[in-house]
Amino acid sequence: MSLATGIGYDVHQLAQGRPLVIGGVTIPHSHGLLGHSDADVLTHAIIDALLGAAALGDIGEHFPDTDERYRGADSLALLRATVELLRSEGCVIEHVDATVVIERPRLLEHKPQMHAQLRAALGIGERQLNLKATRGEGMGFVGRQEGAAALALATVSRPAAWGADAAANG
Repeated sequence: MSLATGIGYDVHQLAQGRPLVIGGVTIPHSHGLLGHSDADVLTHAIIDALLGAAALGDIGEHFPDTDERYRGADSLALLRATVELLRSEGCVIEHVDATVVIERPRLLEHKPQMHAQLRAALGIGERQLNLKATRGEGMGFVGRQEGAAALALATVSRPAAWGADAAANG
């Protein structure tokens, strides 16, 4: 097995009349994130990081916003499908580190539930997932409360044969 790391980034606009779902948790707030699915910015960033670490493209390739099957989709279900894809390729999730950037609401009290939901969907242990939250400090689109962003880094073990393919072609 060899280790590989992937980066994920997602951003969604805040809008009235939408639920605010972050990390699989619906959080009481006047605005929610706008998107084709439930627009769970944190879960989307984690999906992209996992796909990147496994060299399997990005979330838009696997769950396109042009496909009606994914309208209103539960992002945790998309994450579980991504985990199954990685497993079918022989990959093992070693660690995920993720940060949500949103001005309001404060996420500290919701982090334990987000951690539990994401960990269950990922099928990993407590110390294999780290979540952080920060604000825009009044600056930029996050600070003006126009949207939210998330970044994630995922480390996976990949079959050693993947590295051998590169060496054979090099």
